[in-house]
Amino acid sequence: MEFLPPNLSILAAFVLILVAFIGSAISAGLGIGGGITFLTVLASIAPAPAIIPIHGVVQLGSNVSRASVQRKYINWSITVYFVLGSIVGVVIGGSVALQLPDNILKLLLALFILYAIWGPLKLSLSNISPTVLTVAGLFSAFITMFIGATGPFVISILAPCISDRKSLFGTHAVCMVIQHSLKILVFGLLGFSFGPWLPLLAIMIAAGYFGTLLGSHLTEWVSEDVFRKILRIILTILAINLLLSASGVYG
Repeated sequence: MEFLPPNLSILAAFVLILVAFIGSAISAGLGIGGGITFLTVLASIAPAPAIIPIHGVVQLGSNVSRASVQRKYINWSITVYFVLGSIVGVVIGGSVALQLPDNILKLLLALFILYAIWGPLKLSLSNISPTVLTVAGLFSAFITMFIGATGPFVISILAPCISDRKSLFGTHAVCMVIQHSLKILVFGLLGFSFGPWLPLLAIMIAAGYFGTLLGSHLTEWVSEDVFRKILRIILTILAINLLLSASGVYG
């Protein structure tokens, strides 16, 4: 088995490992943002068909660790409804995602990243019914097959009906674990080959684990406000790069 997948340089692999580490540190320190950071860089390096499946595996590893830490705070009644919708959403979304042209996928990724950074993500609902949770699970699972990093959207759905922060983070983590697991399964059944990526994936997941440990001390070094401003600037530049790539400027 080759260490690296085809057409991926050692430098590109090193960058992905480093960003997997940084992304996990961001998520551990700030709650969200690491998934979008990793997705943005991955989309600039990896072949378009590999972006969402590989992102799903790395984020699965990151969320498993967080879910295990907060496992006793997880609200399972909310999780069940969310997962029911997710099962339907990944099946529908997966069958479409693999057929998208590279430039369309990159365009969707870039637009989502810009919206996640600059757009309104909060909902004004005071409570959410089981039906709404199920539909939200379906919708977020459907779009995660195209854009991958739906963590900010999912947590905005869960926040109005979970008042305790530990319960919110634990429930959010386990919802993302299940959604990423379903996504990986569907992409595998639809023919995506994870085999060439396995050695690199193992290293990225390990790097993500150490990033999570570092992230617990992140807020002691840089204020959250300053860090988020820097993160916005970097992600905006990378998203613009994706837009240019999708438009054919580099081709």
